[in-house]
Amino acid sequence: MHRKTAPPLPARQAATRSDGQEARAQLLSAALALFADHGFAKTSTRAIAQAAGVNLAAIRYYFGDKAGLYAACFSEPLGGNAGDLTRLCGTPDLPVAEALRLFLTGYVEPLKQGEIVRQCMRLHLREMLEPTSQWAQEVERDIKGPHLVLVDILARHLRVRVDDDLHRLAFAITGLAMQLFVTHDVVDVVHPGLMRDDAAIDRWAERLVGYALALVDAEKQRRSATAAAKIRKKQ
Repeated sequence: MHRKTAPPLPARQAATRSDGQEARAQLLSAALALFADHGFAKTSTRAIAQAAGVNLAAIRYYFGDKAGLYAACFSEPLGGNAGDLTRLCGTPDLPVAEALRLFLTGYVEPLKQGEIVRQCMRLHLREMLEPTSQWAQEVERDIKGPHLVLVDILARHLRVRVDDDLHRLAFAITGLAMQLFVTHDVVDVVHPGLMRDDAAIDRWAERLVGYALALVDAEKQRRSATAAAKIRKKQ
């Protein structure tokens, strides 16, 4: 679709818009670091504004209130959209290998952001330990939705009805990627270089797809063996 080119902004208006974007970004960055270290309740808006180097009123202007800023720290720093990814992976005629490639590549892509992803991980862990109303939203938007899409992908590929073992398999596949976020610092200590740059993260994604397919194949074989055993028992 062709997009019309907007006329250039007057110099003063362009500078104002640029300054506004920078102030918003500074608030988000400062809030992410403080919320990750101290949690929602123990982080004041005054401390965030001071760390960001902006006026306290900027929080209300850009985010509405402290809760709005807190919610933005979950949805914005890593970019992307879980809904877009799951819709793409959930295409009915998509081969399982391609679906897993899209799913796992999208899952580990944020690791390329370095320190930001570490702060986001600390924020999520703190939210799990000290839950606010944000936790339910995160589960519904970024955890439950992708999980159910993955379960459906596996059910179609294996040609079985959804059951507990399919949920176990889906959690195991997601866990392959999740452990990179949880053990990021440990990996850096034990074997430096495995996540040193974007190319290394891409190799992780490629390997994870292979590991996931092996898990899927193992589940297929287990189900076949179980079915064969039931037939023999009836004979």
